[in-house]
Amino acid sequence: MTTRKDFLRGQRIDPKPITGRETVPELVDNAFLAYNAGRLAEGCRLFSERMLEDDVTVGMSLTGAMTPAGLGMSTLIPLVEAGFIDWIVSTGANLYHDAHFGLGLSMHRGTPFADDVELREEGVVRIYDIFFDYEVLLSTDAYIREVSAGPEFQRSMSTAEYHYLLGGYILRREQALGISRKSLLGVAHECGVPIYTSSPGDSSIGMNVAEQALTGSQLRLDVSADVNETSAIVFRAKTQGGKSGVLIIGGGSPKNFVLQTEPQIQEVLGISEKGHDYYLQITDARPDTGGLSGATPAEAVSWGKVDPDKLPDTVVCYLDNTVGFPLLATYALAKRKPRRLRRLYHQRAEMMRELTEAYQEAKADRDARAEAATAERRP
Repeated sequence: MTTRKDFLRGQRIDPKPITGRETVPELVDNAFLAYNAGRLAEGCRLFSERMLEDDVTVGMSLTGAMTPAGLGMSTLIPLVEAGFIDWIVSTGANLYHDAHFGLGLSMHRGTPFADDVELREEGVVRIYDIFFDYEVLLSTDAYIREVSAGPEFQRSMSTAEYHYLLGGYILRREQALGISRKSLLGVAHECGVPIYTSSPGDSSIGMNVAEQALTGSQLRLDVSADVNETSAIVFRAKTQGGKSGVLIIGGGSPKNFVLQTEPQIQEVLGISEKGHDYYLQITDARPDTGGLSGATPAEAVSWGKVDPDKLPDTVVCYLDNTVGFPLLATYALAKRKPRRLRRLYHQRAEMMRELTEAYQEAKADRDARAEAATAERRP
């Protein structure tokens, strides 16, 4: 039974005055004591102290227009290079806009109060308070079509394979332009971090791939391969003495895709498992509207997505990602040394073999039990 003493064990609220000389970790630990600041502080400590242990494989989902706002360069790339993110599920839009920077194209700070009719007439595209030339879209479209027409793309492949190949081309374009570390796709290629897109047709990359299909291209993005490969990553993490953690930036389809790996393993493939070990989300979505973006870790337990025994190791911060995510990254990079890169992209075949063998064993066991049950019912 919980006593009064138990309830009052939390840190006493007695912060030191802010001086302006604090580091981000000092500010978070000293002044972020309650409400969503308190949740962000909890999230920072969960991520840096537990999720970044050497035995935890960290998957991240990404939604919202984060790369146009520069978070690819400022936040994502440093985390990938430090080995703090092992695999990614992103909207295609984030990857498409990420490519602009790797191609030497520019986006600019603007205002959300501009006249959009006037912007259209002037050939300027707006993402809230970000402006860029319409030619940026046309140039990126042309580059994606040109690269995707190459012989190595003329087959069925997972979105991780497609993004790895595209990232290699962007990396070489950066080198030719004399720039570096501008594109998440390029850095992920270099670090062997697989990037998946849960809805590959729902972006300008998918639109350009679809256009090429009309001209005879054999490129096909295999969504079944994505489902199985991401499940294989989590299966490997959990069956080799390690743990699985998920960092969810936003919500939407990528959030579900990174979490559905556990129901795929348990419910569909019939392999005994208990769910992800760590769950950290930054979102502005409310849980009471019934949408997946705001669904809580507790609700995810009912689906088998999160290990019920690890529910205390879950945090949701209700914040704007452009505020919360850089603070989280700064805290982690200040507190933890870089981890060894897992380079999971290059281990996909072996991980798929492990998952397939486990599935076949589980299926054979189910079939044998079903046959035995049928035999018992025979007269």
